[in-house]
Parts: sequence; structure tokens; C-alpha cells
Amino acid sequence: MANLLTRLFVHDLRGYQPRTFKLPAPISIIGISVDTTLKRIYRDVPALGRRFKALKEAHPIPNKKEPWAFAAVSRGYDPATGTMTYMMGDVVTSLAEVPEGMQAFEIPAITYALFPVRPKGRFGWGLAIANAKGYAYTEWLPKSRYEPAGVIDDFEYHDERSTYQRNPEIDLFVAIKMRS
Repeated sequence: MANLLTRLFVHDLRGYQPRTFKLPAPISIIGISVDTTLKRIYRDVPALGRRFKALKEAHPIPNKKEPWAFAAVSRGYDPATGTMTYMMGDVVTSLAEVPEGMQAFEIPAITYALFPVRPKGRFGWGLAIANAKGYAYTEWLPKSRYEPAGVIDDFEYHDERSTYQRNPEIDLFVAIKMRS
């Protein structure tokens, strides 16, 4: 059933070779986070999104980047327990003012592998992101000359392309370093 759903809602990444590059400058975000697991993430992320939306309505985020951008960061993944921290936030030009109930985070300027996330419709985001991460970590990374950077795991970068009615897309950046 999972393979059928993936074929229906997600573009195939088999054989995809990501572009690798060093992020030229850190990306600053203001948002909120949750400690979650691989089993709970599908419930936790939508709840976190609703909480973030409500917080932003009560306490608007200053210094938002124009044009609009949003990032979701995964960090501290523990393969033994499946636990990680997941943070979502708006990209900002300054971390000088952090609204009540939110936190600041800087995505480091390190080397990343870029994977496209392309659901076949607006309702396939969860499957598309899971598919891209699965491919990146279980197929591409073990065969590449890279290993996880150990600073953050990855981040999703959402911009105007994620709102397209046809062919929506975001970028998944997997933090990497040369294999030791």
C-alpha cells in the first residue's frame, strides 16, 4: 500500500544525484520546535504548524525575509531511538527581536546536498518529504563519498514554489561532510 501511495503522490528520485554546495551564509529563522520520533512526526508536525500559526497571529514575527520563505529543520536524530528535534520558522533578516513563545535558530553555512521535493499534488507533501529523506539517507548517502555533518540533519526550504497549484516544489538540504 505504501508503494502505491508513493507512486500516486510523489515523483520518483531513484538514481537522482543531488547538487552539493556550501551555503554561502547562515539562514536565520524564528519559530517553534518539538521533540518527536519517527513514529510521532506525522502527528506532531501538523500540530506544531497549527500552534505556530496561532503564535504568529498573536505575536507577529518582525524582520521577515522578502520574498517570503519558511524553513523546517531536523536536528539531533538518534537512529537507536528514532528521536529528533523538529523546528519550523519563518526566514528573517535579523534575530534581534524574537516574539514571546518563539525561539531563534541559525541554519549553519556548511556543505549540503540538495534534493527536490515534488509532490504530485498539494496533499502529497508528507509522503514527498518522507520519500526524499528516505532516498537521501538510505540510498544516496551510504553510496556517496559523504557522511552526515553532525551539526544539523537537514532542512526544508519553502518559498513561493511551494504554493504553486501545479507542480509545487521545495528543496531538502541534507547537511554533509566528506567521509572520514
